[in-house]
Amino acid sequence: MSLTRNLDIASAGGDAAQFLLRPLEISDASSLAAAYRRNREHLAPWEPARDDEFFSTAGQTAVLKGKLDLYEQGTEVPWVLTAGQKILGMITLSGIVRGPFLNANLGYWVDELCTGKGVASGAVAAVVSMAADELGLLRIQAATLAHNAASQAVLKRSGFERIGVAPSYLQIAGEWQDHVLFQRILF
Repeated sequence: MSLTRNLDIASAGGDAAQFLLRPLEISDASSLAAAYRRNREHLAPWEPARDDEFFSTAGQTAVLKGKLDLYEQGTEVPWVLTAGQKILGMITLSGIVRGPFLNANLGYWVDELCTGKGVASGAVAAVVSMAADELGLLRIQAATLAHNAASQAVLKRSGFERIGVAPSYLQIAGEWQDHVLFQRILF
């Protein structure tokens, strides 16, 4: 099973940038902490409130250990998106359920410098492909804040369909906020 993909993302000017989407490793803690610090203000409106420890190498080491434990249990697959040695985003399938459900939840973010350039769409498309071909999942669901039009556009480009609205779904930026729910049936 290969959970790594090379992504060539063409810009509007026709130039292509190369990214690597690969499984998260514990050695990513320092680089991931740097990426979160670099994007702290950019991500703040879209994520749970974070304390300062989250943005440190020690904080990310603790987060990564938890994610890798869930990966070993088969309930989560966390990836990082890189260009060279620099982490430019993260994408995760979480809450993986086998048996008659074959379902996972999708979450992702990309570096502020990568927004609007097709990077998130390319990464989501790659994960959708791996979810079907490598992980044998039937369905992926995702939730976006009701006002997150950019993330909703990424999901729609990747074949997700809107299935409803969940009031007060998650506590984001310190407030319980409504989310638009999406799903993609893989086969």
